[in-house]
This record gives sequence, structure tokens and C-alpha cells, in this order.
Amino acid sequence: MAEQTALADVRDDRGGRPDSAVVRDALGVGVAVGLSGFAFGVTSAGSGLTVWQTCALSLLVFTGASQFALVGALAAGGNPLTAAAGAFFLGVRNAFYGLRLSQLLALPRVVRPFAAQWVIDETTAVSLAQRDRRGARIGFAVTGLSLYVLWNLTTLLGALGAEAIGDTDAWGLDAAGPAVFLALLAPMLKTTTERVAAGLAVLLGLGLLPVLPGGAPVLVAALAAPFALWAEGRRKGRARGDADEERR
Repeated sequence: MAEQTALADVRDDRGGRPDSAVVRDALGVGVAVGLSGFAFGVTSAGSGLTVWQTCALSLLVFTGASQFALVGALAAGGNPLTAAAGAFFLGVRNAFYGLRLSQLLALPRVVRPFAAQWVIDETTAVSLAQRDRRGARIGFAVTGLSLYVLWNLTTLLGALGAEAIGDTDAWGLDAAGPAVFLALLAPMLKTTTERVAAGLAVLLGLGLLPVLPGGAPVLVAALAAPFALWAEGRRKGRARGDADEERR
């Protein structure tokens, strides 16, 4: 017991957190988000994909927002190419995560292609929350492994369950995907600019849903982000101008 306490003190002095604390937090995120794979399995099967197609998406794509966007557009009768384009643009953000994590984790070259599969919102958030490289690597590995295993398992259970109950629309299960996505997104909106971008994206998506083919509203809603950033830049520019005028 004394040795464990000493080790914890050493880690704290070094600036990092105890390994057990990192593992606990990473497992919490992995389990909490991994269970939502059930909602994806139900939604995907309800959109017309087979159990094997649904499971292949989770195994190979493994980025929840993109998966939900794809099956949601297909369920709405959208063109498969348009649906895939919307999912692709949502998944592009993972490339930017990878740029940051590659510097933080500094993994061996032979490991990087395999680690790239786990570069998603949750692993990035847990890794960046750590104070040292060791903690970041542990957080990334534990979050990625637990989430990947549980997400794929619950995807299978959800797809099988959807086949068993029949029409998912009759049960209202078609709303499960969007509800889970909103639940994951809401805690990430910490600044006014982020909230404005999210709100504008919702308005664009819902407003254009009746007039554009399935999958297209998602692409147009992406324009909310650059518009919100432009508006924020204009606001800060005016504030600086007013401050300069007052100093004069």
C-alpha cells in the first residue's frame, strides 16, 4: 500500500496522473459511448441495411457521427452517393485529430496505421485531457479498445434486435440515432461560437430537409461553422476597433 502511494506521488510530481485514474476515466468514456452502438444497429437495420452491412460499417468506419449520418440519409430515401458524401465530410475531422495526436502520442511508425482506426472524438478528448505522454497513451489505448469492442458488440445486438421487432418506425426507434448524436454533441459546445454554429446547423438542416434530397441538408448545414467563425471574427474586430478609439 505504501509503495502504491509512493508511486502515485512520483507520478503527480512528474505532472501526470496515476495510471489507475486514467484507466478509470477512459473506461468510463468507452463504456458510456460504446453502449450507444445499440442505437446505431437499430437505426441501420431500420434503414434497410442487413446485419452484416451494419456490422461492417462499425468495424471498418468506426466513427459514430458519420455512421449515423449515412444510415439516416439512406433511411430518408437519399441517394447513396449523397449519403456517403455527408458521412465523409463529417469524418474528415478525424484527420485533424490525427495531426494533433501524432505529436502528443509519438507512437512507433509500425503502430500508427492500426492506431489511426481509433482516432475519434472520444479517444482524442481523453488523450488531450492528460498531463503527460504516458497518460495520453494509456487513455488513448484504453478508450479506443473498450469503445471499439463494445460499440461493435452492441451494433450487432441492435441490428439483430431490429430484425426481431420488425418495423422500427412503429416503435419510434428511428429517432434513436439523432438523439444519441445530440447527447454526445451537447457537452462539447462550450463557447458561444460553438453554440451558434450548432444552432445554425440545426436550423439549416431542418429547414432544408423538405426541399433537398436526403443527405444534402447535412452538407449544407456544414456551412454553419465557417459562417459562425466569420461572424465571431467580425465581432472581435469591431471590439478591437472600439478599444483603439477609446485609447485615442
